[in-house]
Amino acid sequence: MRNPFDKSSVLLIYTGGTIGMKEDPKTQALSPFDFSQILQEVPELRKFSSRVDSYTFDPLIDSSDVEPSMWVQLARLIRDRYDDYSGFIVLHGTDTMAYSAAALSFMLDHLRKPVIFTGSQLPIGSLRTDGRENLISAVEIATARDLRGNALVPEVCIYFNSQLLRGNRACKVNSSSFDAFRSPNWPTLAEAGISIRYHEHAIHYPAVLERGLAIKTALDTRVAILKIHPGITAQVARNVLLGEGIRAVILETYGSGNAISKPWFTDIVKEASGSGKILLNITQCLAGEVNMDLYSTGKALAESGVISGGDMTTEGALGKLFVLMGEYADNEKVKTLLRKNLKGEMTK
Repeated sequence: MRNPFDKSSVLLIYTGGTIGMKEDPKTQALSPFDFSQILQEVPELRKFSSRVDSYTFDPLIDSSDVEPSMWVQLARLIRDRYDDYSGFIVLHGTDTMAYSAAALSFMLDHLRKPVIFTGSQLPIGSLRTDGRENLISAVEIATARDLRGNALVPEVCIYFNSQLLRGNRACKVNSSSFDAFRSPNWPTLAEAGISIRYHEHAIHYPAVLERGLAIKTALDTRVAILKIHPGITAQVARNVLLGEGIRAVILETYGSGNAISKPWFTDIVKEASGSGKILLNITQCLAGEVNMDLYSTGKALAESGVISGGDMTTEGALGKLFVLMGEYADNEKVKTLLRKNLKGEMTK
């Protein structure tokens, strides 16, 4: 077991994405560079006393092609290298980064070290890239420890544009700005300025430091998402809520958890709930929470068997469902745990 006061080290895990791209000077085409040469591309990393190693997925995965099998591969890699490094940085495309970070937060149990997702909006070889600062600050955070040798941020996080966010609380909000991610319902864990300021009150620390890392890789992905919208038809609602092979449905509702009050919709929801399906209510709003006691339409959903997702993001809810459903065959057990704050994904 590594002595906590040994020289720190970090493993960069390149899964794919813009940050690892470099422009060919002749063709101007973008292609991945060799991450074993990361110190040549980002020489600032040499100024750290920490050792920086790299691991590259083969084949690389475009962010839009990310699947749960990649999360399983990532969780196993972190488990296998866990004792060798002080922290882990996952370089990932931005489109599905929040989904991956949320899923990993539920898949890694008793985590005592940082697992930080980061990437960039511009390739690291570009003159104005945001990738360098994102990567450099992520390395500093991943290796930061207190006087007892414990990690300052032992969580799955996203670092982007000077902000460290809880992984299962983040969502992508901008496709054309360096300020790509937000955590609407939870404060930032750290902010990088002249120095890095850590917000200890917002960071989740493990209750028992001595427990070893455990991973959960049995994921059940039989989840559908139904976004409520004006003009939605009974056929669409029925196809999703009563679809064959669907075990759970995330209902993305209006405001504080409201949906259509028409009897045909309520009847379909009741039928889906009566058949044993897991129905989880998540608000479409960027900030705020579901409260199905405020309005009659919300109360009707609750009476029909829909569970409140509180202030969880859709990304967080999806990852939570995948892991819980993979762990438990009993839908009632899953419903009970959905109501609980397991990894800081919801406010209670």
